[in-house]
Order: sequence, then structure tokens, then C-alpha cells
Amino acid sequence: MTFDLTTLRDDFSRDGFAIAPNLFTRREVQRLKLECIDILKAVKAETGAAAGHGVYVGLAARSPVFQTAVGDERILDILESIFAPDIEFLSDKMVFKSETTTFASPWHQDWSYWHGAHKLSIWVALDDATVENGCLKLFPGSHKSALVHDGDASDGNGFGNRLRPGAVDESRAVTAEIEAGGAVFFHDLTLHASHPNTSGEERWVWIPTYRNANAEDNDYPWAVAAKVLRGEKLKERKGRMEG
Repeated sequence: MTFDLTTLRDDFSRDGFAIAPNLFTRREVQRLKLECIDILKAVKAETGAAAGHGVYVGLAARSPVFQTAVGDERILDILESIFAPDIEFLSDKMVFKSETTTFASPWHQDWSYWHGAHKLSIWVALDDATVENGCLKLFPGSHKSALVHDGDASDGNGFGNRLRPGAVDESRAVTAEIEAGGAVFFHDLTLHASHPNTSGEERWVWIPTYRNANAEDNDYPWAVAAKVLRGEKLKERKGRMEG
């Protein structure tokens, strides 16, 4: 798939997010989804934890499939255009909602969880993402500043940092319905949430996160698979290895 990088760059600069339909083929994301299922089964066997819904962080740390996927040239070309020429992969996760998982993700900014240098994440739909099965919704222009997250997180659905109900004008939100293989690139200050899953079907998403390889940032103990993928630092490393 060929993208208009200028349009994506302008969208990202203005809104804090850019949508790339059909970034991957259906066959490619089906392979990623099957790998997610295998990983989740393995984690369940190792820990005995239930897997009805939830988040698993660190796919690339244990899977060669995702180690390759995070460095896909289609991703890097867009990242170089809209975010930074020097790109470092930080970490990735799967988000799985079963057919019985109906709750909506609350409004939040990812930066409230990690702080430090700003980062960019990619919400990759491994199934067709619709309003009915809980697709992403985003608030344009919210990437300009950090907000106070003071919502009640006692409902047991995660998201310890969230905005209180009613803090966002829902009429200005953009709903990102995308086919399997489509992706939403978004800044870590971009307010986002999801619709509730009322479809009675499961929904899988893969979310890798990247940062500017030259930015001063925190050290994150969970970023065990972090690696520079493009830019001057990568060229310097290759030069030292060849020398």
C-alpha cells in the first residue's frame, strides 16, 4: 500500500493522529492475530491467569514474528515522515476483548503512564474495527498539552489514569472505524478512548510504541526489547560493527 505521506504528516501535526487504512494485508494481520493467540495461551499456561480480556505487554520480547513486525519498512517510512527520522522501537502490547467484554476504554493520554520524552503509538486493527466491537475514538488537537487525569479507576477495568466522566466533548471526537490491517498513528498526548464492545464478538489489536532515538528519555524496565531501527544512531552502530 502506498500512502500520501504529506497528508499523513499534516493530519498528525494538526490532530495528533493520522489514519493509515490497509497498512497491512488481511493475511499479514491474521498471522499476527494467531501469534497473539499463541502467546496468550502460553502466558496462561505459565501463570494460570484467565484470558477473557486484557492487555499483554512485551510481544516483541518473546516472539520473532513481532520482532520483525515492529521494524516493518511501511511503519518506519510513516514514522520518519510524521514523527522523527531517528526511530527507536520501545515496546508493544496486544489488547484483547472477548465476545463477553463490553466495557469501553475511558478517555486518557498515554503520556500520563510513562512521562519522559513524547512517543508515538500505532493502533493496528487485527480484526475489522467498528463502533459495535469497540473501535478507537480520538480527540483532535488534544496533543498540544498534558491534562490532569482525575477520574475514578475503581471499576476493575484497568486504566489507572483516566479523565473523569463528562470531561470530554464527545461531539468533537473522531471515531476510527478501520478494516483489519488498518492503523492509527497517534501522539502520546492525544486523548483517546474506545467504544464499548456490543457486537458479541472478540476484537484484537496490536499496539507498538516508538520514540525519537535521539531524545533524552527515562529508562523503562518494561522496554526489554527496545532497539534503534532507523537513523544516524543505527548507521553509527553498523559502522562500528563493520569496522
